[in-house]
Amino acid sequence: MDLETTDLTNLFAAGYSYPEPFTFRVDDGITDLYGVMYKPFDFDSTRIYPIIEFVYPGPQIEAVDKAFSARMDRTDRLAQLGFVVITLGNRGGHPGRSKWYHNYGYGDLRDYGLADKKAAIEQLADRYEFIDRSKVGIHGHSGGGFMFTAAMLVYPDIFKVAVSSAGNHENNIYNRWWSEKHHGVKEQINAKGDTTFIYEIEKNPDLAKNLKGHLMLSHGDVDNNVHPANSIRIANALIKAGKRFDFVMLPGQRHGFGDMTEYFFWRSTDYFVQHLLGDTTPPPVDMLELQREKALTK
Repeated sequence: MDLETTDLTNLFAAGYSYPEPFTFRVDDGITDLYGVMYKPFDFDSTRIYPIIEFVYPGPQIEAVDKAFSARMDRTDRLAQLGFVVITLGNRGGHPGRSKWYHNYGYGDLRDYGLADKKAAIEQLADRYEFIDRSKVGIHGHSGGGFMFTAAMLVYPDIFKVAVSSAGNHENNIYNRWWSEKHHGVKEQINAKGDTTFIYEIEKNPDLAKNLKGHLMLSHGDVDNNVHPANSIRIANALIKAGKRFDFVMLPGQRHGFGDMTEYFFWRSTDYFVQHLLGDTTPPPVDMLELQREKALTK
């Protein structure tokens, strides 16, 4: 039985609308992929908006979610600053779709989803005049931080601004159970019958020389899932390549950033506002959003 019905009248009166599902086709000309689009509450179809992809590529799950919470998801809130925000799947993602779909990324754990992320931007920009294809951002956490940093370095003329958090940029120092399972280990037998195993996943630091846009890295210094050395190593490669970038280390934080999650969210929004909206006005030292939240929870 229905025990209660949620009253969302005030929410919709404030301008809220559910994210809009969309479909696009990848470059094989056959496979349809799916995503959802978040727009600002005051969306105006005659305006031009920068677009930001939120990426979690799996390969065990994907970040295509229409769920609603009272706090609002970060994709929702990010859109309110004046962006179109999308989440979408990619070949090589969720195994629930099909074995072929999931296995697409086998042996190519860094790059398997990049062409699909690029295709989504190009097709949506062709479809909707309100999307500015020259101002594209991308962000993600963990495997998302790994993949979209690669996307920015493989397609530097498409993705202009990236915020990467807790990315496993070098899988040779990440958990083998995850990367061996989804990337694979190649068995090699020589003429003498001796067996060796080849396990090598391409690394983001190898692409550091390709950086053209604005990149902010972030990591918790006691991350017990993705060791902070993953971000430190790509920072080292970027420095050696003579690239400007930003690095935010969150002290005492593990993989999910804990009680600094909101701090990181507002730092990342500052970054997108500056580099995609062109607002170069320095934000106040005090994070007023966090101050308001503390006042409301007392």
